[in-house]
Amino acid sequence: MAAPNLAYQYKTANVLIKLIVINAAVFLVVYLASFFLSMSPQYLSRWFVLSDNFDTILFRPWTLITYGFLHFGFLHILFNMLWLYWFGQFVLNLFTGKRLLTVYLLGALFGGLLFVLAYNLFPVFAENRGFLIGASGAVTAIMIFIATYTPNTEVRIFTFTIKLWQIALFLFLFDLVRIPTSGNAGGLMAHVGGALFGYVYAIQLAKGNDIGKWFENFMDWIANLFKPRTKKPFRKVHRTTHSSPQRSKPKETKSDHQKKVDGILDKIGKSGYESLTKDEKDFLFKAGKED
Repeated sequence: MAAPNLAYQYKTANVLIKLIVINAAVFLVVYLASFFLSMSPQYLSRWFVLSDNFDTILFRPWTLITYGFLHFGFLHILFNMLWLYWFGQFVLNLFTGKRLLTVYLLGALFGGLLFVLAYNLFPVFAENRGFLIGASGAVTAIMIFIATYTPNTEVRIFTFTIKLWQIALFLFLFDLVRIPTSGNAGGLMAHVGGALFGYVYAIQLAKGNDIGKWFENFMDWIANLFKPRTKKPFRKVHRTTHSSPQRSKPKETKSDHQKKVDGILDKIGKSGYESLTKDEKDFLFKAGKED
């Protein structure tokens, strides 16, 4: 009975919880499969990681999204999911789950694009070719998005009260200064790409321009492809004939007709059918045929 209960809880959970569950499930599947099949996680997930080669975008475009659900280290996924849960709740307090998902996926998309561009435009990256995994770019997009849209929202950390924009700015600058010295410069570039998208999205949304609406419509279109088509209700069509149209009787005539029928029925109830006159019997017989 536990499995159906878990399935129900997942179905009724919000988008934030579903994103965390999906990331955790993918991590477990890759981790266990690589162990039992004696393969490295990198080789097992080679069709879903984002390569630094431009050909990846052309021949495996889905990797611009799928890399954002892959983690090979426990601490990597742990901290990403903690940040996602923390900042994601602020987003859900103001927006729908669909918008949270839009920021997450487009944050991953633009983070991946900047990663590929950096490796192909800047010579410094030529020495360390590689691939990109992790939800960091998507999570950074969510963090910067909500910190830009509601910068003065206050949070309590131990005994300190800090505003969202201060936390987001510190983490963003921390990523920037680590790019030259970190061994994960490509991953940090994905953070920057996600951050830039989150910032632009929030600024435009505050001006009334929803630059992510096209992606929400695209997601709706994809979702509709997998929905079962509902059968159209049967409509009975009445064909018109060429016979002369019948004129409807005035409401007063119909009312008088019904009154007369009711009077005859009352007479039957009191004195029986035999008490009716021949005209009354004929009238009642015709009225019964019309009904």
